[in-house]
Amino acid sequence: MIGHLGWGLPVAVAFLLSAASARADGLVVPMNLAIQAGSGNSIGDIAISQSPAGMVFKLNLKGLRPGPHGFHVHENGQCSPTTMNGIAIPAGAAGSHLDSDHTNKHAGPEGDGHVGDLPLLVVADDGTATQSLTAPRIKDIAQLKGHAVVIHVNGDNYSDQPAALGGGGARFACGVIQ
Repeated sequence: MIGHLGWGLPVAVAFLLSAASARADGLVVPMNLAIQAGSGNSIGDIAISQSPAGMVFKLNLKGLRPGPHGFHVHENGQCSPTTMNGIAIPAGAAGSHLDSDHTNKHAGPEGDGHVGDLPLLVVADDGTATQSLTAPRIKDIAQLKGHAVVIHVNGDNYSDQPAALGGGGARFACGVIQ
């Protein structure tokens, strides 16, 4: 019996180490409301992991307005407000959409624009978002570290027309990818 347990223990330890290693390859980003005073209440988190199809964003969010929302990786790793014309802009310090290829255009997750353009986030009627979204142009977690993930108030048409940056509008929630 002891011999049997002796073989089982190394196998169990190897399995646990393998599972821990798989989690270590991903990131979990806490998401908070973006408010004029800074970060508001938590709305959940987003687990980010690598897949052959691109980076996968597994949502675990609550308290959002039902319907479509723009969803992007932004250039800076900050969620604090900035000031414009004397008005605090929630999560303004996140900057613009991540555009490491300097395209200066919004074209969606599969287009030839901003690398930070993520698939449309659609919130259920109960205010939750639990789906997994894949960003096919982002191939490595290292591309994401030091940037912010932002959920916008409105949807996203993956174009700069008729409204800039897909019409996502104000920033609803923000989290820093570390």
